[in-house]
Amino acid sequence: MKVLEINNIHKSYGATKALNGISFSVPKGSIFGILGPNGSGKTTLLSIILDVLKANSGTFNWFSEASSEVQRQCIGTLLETPNFYHYLSATNNLEITRQISGRGKKGEIDIALQKVKLFDRRNSKFSTYSLGMKQRLAIGAALLGSPSILVLDEPTNGLDPVGIAEIRELILELNAKGHTIIVASHLLDEVEKICTHVAIMKFGKLLTCGPVAEVMSNDDLVELGAENSEVLLFVMGKYLGVLNIRTEKNLVVIGLPKGAADLEEINSFCFNSGIVLNHLYVRKQKLETRFFELTQN
Repeated sequence: MKVLEINNIHKSYGATKALNGISFSVPKGSIFGILGPNGSGKTTLLSIILDVLKANSGTFNWFSEASSEVQRQCIGTLLETPNFYHYLSATNNLEITRQISGRGKKGEIDIALQKVKLFDRRNSKFSTYSLGMKQRLAIGAALLGSPSILVLDEPTNGLDPVGIAEIRELILELNAKGHTIIVASHLLDEVEKICTHVAIMKFGKLLTCGPVAEVMSNDDLVELGAENSEVLLFVMGKYLGVLNIRTEKNLVVIGLPKGAADLEEINSFCFNSGIVLNHLYVRKQKLETRFFELTQN
């Protein structure tokens, strides 16, 4: 089931095209990452699907229906960190947020604080919280009203490694409890660790979209090492099926069609060419590598 369908969204600011025909869908139960360099249109897209901005053309549907106030009650959002009062407790801050937004009942505040693991500090002043705790409280505010979907824009922005790890674990736990989560982030390593699906954007265009494993699996990368890397580079340039070849430090890295990396065959080819390998390894391509392949100029 698809919780969100985006169809050919266009958005311009004067002569600048912020979004140019964006289309993709978000499966129910997924952690869907939206990635892209600064200026790629991520925040603009999130603002449109949350009715903060209007698209010039194109449509989007939540739960196979046009956006409505009823549907938005099922969506918790974090587009920017809420302005909590530093001298108030977590409970009081969320009560103010609840009254202003009209989302949720008073009894849901404790439930939200339990979900973000701040219940034991519910009576502590906001000023005593770490950065990670402050961001968790912001996600707690998004959970008011028990939404089935969370839309988070850069939820780990400005956090230290400990805070990033806290938010990562929280997103995974919320997803395990049934929340579909859409997250925009520039932290590629974190997205690879938590997301099930990903859309990569650049200059308002969608470059690729799908399950993370599929997005990364464009080819097999094989690392080779030998005493003379220059000779190895020349020889492997003649290997059947090589899509690309480069050097990294003292290694030669070749790209082969997915599933075509036969290490025994490669080793035999090198040996028959007079090269004894001291390193042979199939590298799992990281999302970061794939991201830069797609977004490079």
